[in-house]
This record gives sequence, C-alpha cells and structure tokens, in this order.
Amino acid sequence: MNRFDDGIAEWLRRRAQDPTAADTSVAGARRHSVAVNDRSRALLADPPVPAAERDVRHGSVPVRVTEPAGRTPGTTIVFFHGGGWIAGDMRTHLQHMRRLAGETGWSVAGVEYRLAPEHPFPAAFEDCLAVTEEIAGTGERVVVAGDSAGGQLAASVALACRDRGVPLAGQLLIVPVIDVTGGYEDPEVNARYPSRTERAEGYGLTRAGMAWFAGLYARPAEWDDWRVSPCRAADLSGLPPAVVHTAGFDPLRDEGNAYAAALRAAGVPVVHREWPTLNHGYFGLGGVSGAAERAARQAAADLRDLLSRARPRTAT
Repeated sequence: MNRFDDGIAEWLRRRAQDPTAADTSVAGARRHSVAVNDRSRALLADPPVPAAERDVRHGSVPVRVTEPAGRTPGTTIVFFHGGGWIAGDMRTHLQHMRRLAGETGWSVAGVEYRLAPEHPFPAAFEDCLAVTEEIAGTGERVVVAGDSAGGQLAASVALACRDRGVPLAGQLLIVPVIDVTGGYEDPEVNARYPSRTERAEGYGLTRAGMAWFAGLYARPAEWDDWRVSPCRAADLSGLPPAVVHTAGFDPLRDEGNAYAAALRAAGVPVVHREWPTLNHGYFGLGGVSGAAERAARQAAADLRDLLSRARPRTAT
C-alpha cells in the first residue's frame, strides 16, 4: 500500500493552522486560497521566471498572458484555474502558469473567469469558452488546461469546441472534476468512485467540500449537464488528445481515472498518470514535496510529447 507523502502531510498540518483557515465562508475560502498559494509559491527552490507577463482582456474577460524565455511561437495554452468554481485567480495560480510556460516554451493565457456563487453556472464555462474561441480564431495552436475545477472547465470547453468546429491541439487535465452528478452526496454515484469514500477526508480536499462547491456552482438539475460533468457527454469521440494526471490520495482520483479510460475507449489519444503518494493539490506543491515537483514537471513533458507525436505513447 502506498504511503501518503510525508512533506505534504506536514504541509497540510501547517496549512490548517493558518489564521485564514478558520473562516469557512466563501470570502474566507478565497482569502485562504490566496494565503496558502502565496506560501507554497515562496517555498519553491527554483521558481519559474517568465520573460514577460501582461494583463489583457478578451471581450469582458480578464486574461493574464505569461510568456516564457525562448518562446516557441504558434502555440498557446489557455489555462483555467482551480478553486471549486468559487475561489482562485491569477495570483493563486501564478506558479502553475509560469511552470507550464517555462517547461513547454509556449505562451499561457490564464482566464479570470467569473466565480460562483455570485456568478453561477454557466458563467465560468461561457467565459472560458469565449476566450478559447477567440484565441483559436487568431490561428494559434490551442491547448486547454486546468487543475481541479479548472480541469472540469477544460474538459467541457474541449467538448464544446469539438461540437462548434473549433480546432484544439490538446487538453491537459490535472486532478479534474469530472462527474458532479448527485453533488457528491448521492450514494449510488459515489459508489462508482471508491476514492470518494477512501479519501473522503484527511488529505486536503474533502468529499464534503466538493458537495459544498457543487451546490454553490450549479443547481442540482444542472449537475449532470456535460458542461458541468464532462463524463455525461453522449459522445467523447473526436476530442483533442489528452493528458490526464490524477493523485492517489484525492477523492476525485477515480472519476479522473474513469474519464481517461473513457477517452481512450472513444479513440482519443491519452497519456494518463496516477501519482500514488500525492494529494489533490500537489500541482502547486513543488516546494513542499520532491514527488510533487517531479509530477508537476512531468505534466508539461507529457503535453509536449503528446503534441509532437502522431501516435503518442500512453502511460498508466
């Protein structure tokens, strides 16, 4: 049996003692997200440094563009941050975007989509889709990417782009939310994904937390809409090649694994890795855990590999 990463376990203990952890309101969750992401970014031994960053707007949607040194022109990663659709922004996910830019050599456009509960579904989806379509319309080769709720948005935007005839080069889904049906409280749905019980609490993200996020983001009648639950799409064929990374100590592990398998069964090229000792938030914890650092770097390597090969290798 795999043992939970010691460095991340200690990090979670310290994170729980942060003064912002006590406020469980939406505003408190947002302050906590900023505080812990600032702290984790400060721990990076070799933080990625962009050549340039600028804030622009695509229509009404703010976007932060991160340019790497020695940029390879022609490709843009459109990145959607995590945070349960209620928290997170371009500050909390600076290191995520800078890492992807620096290690792929491509531009990263981080989308500051509208947050719930002030702006419930489909606001975030519409913002992410609009920016993706606009950038794709410039002739750039576009990859959609995101972590957690951002991974859900990336998967759903990929589906919408396929249906609209908007070409995408790939999708990068890090610990993605894939099946919100039942709002994480339906016993029948939860039984399909054992990690929801096995990893329900104790490793950062909790199943109860996911239920709270789901209720703030969308109405129960919307939970099985493919724009919220990508796995509920009637057809997954014809989607762009996908990199899907999941974590062993994550309640979302099994739905992410199931989506990778479903994509592959539909004929989509997939690189799938499960990191057995890591948790849901590992992608931002490279300064906390050596294993998390290696896993985060591997995501960029897998994405480069996937887009460079006609028939990319798969990994499990």
